[in-house]
Amino acid sequence: MVALVASLTPWTWFILGALLFGLEILAPGGFMLWLGVSAILVGLISFVVDWAWQPQLVAFAVLAIVALVGWLRVGRRLPAAADEPFLNRRSDRLVGRVFTLDKPIVDGSGTVRIDDTVWRISGPDCPSGSRVKVARADGPLLMVDRVDA
Repeated sequence: MVALVASLTPWTWFILGALLFGLEILAPGGFMLWLGVSAILVGLISFVVDWAWQPQLVAFAVLAIVALVGWLRVGRRLPAAADEPFLNRRSDRLVGRVFTLDKPIVDGSGTVRIDDTVWRISGPDCPSGSRVKVARADGPLLMVDRVDA
């Protein structure tokens, strides 16, 4: 095992970096990415500097720690805003919109067709043709209020 570690070459570090990148793809989280970057950097340095295996391992450890700590500091400052804030919450996207009922709301419940989907709604009894505004969403159930126009 010592002979294997003692024979570290730049290509060994590149292979290790590629393996760590592959692990990052299989189990994303950011941790293996920075270890892979550190391995690639040690490989690049090893092309320029002819050094023993001990400094290579120390350089890998130092670069990995610096990269991880740096990413954690930068990552906390980045906004968590998404370009699709309602991607997995389709019903929340409908809040505030106004729709015309095809079928009446009877005993506080009914349905409304929105685009290509029929949604369950809950609200005051209204005849068909009434306009309703989505007040809030509770999972797949839309709570509506009658719009007086």
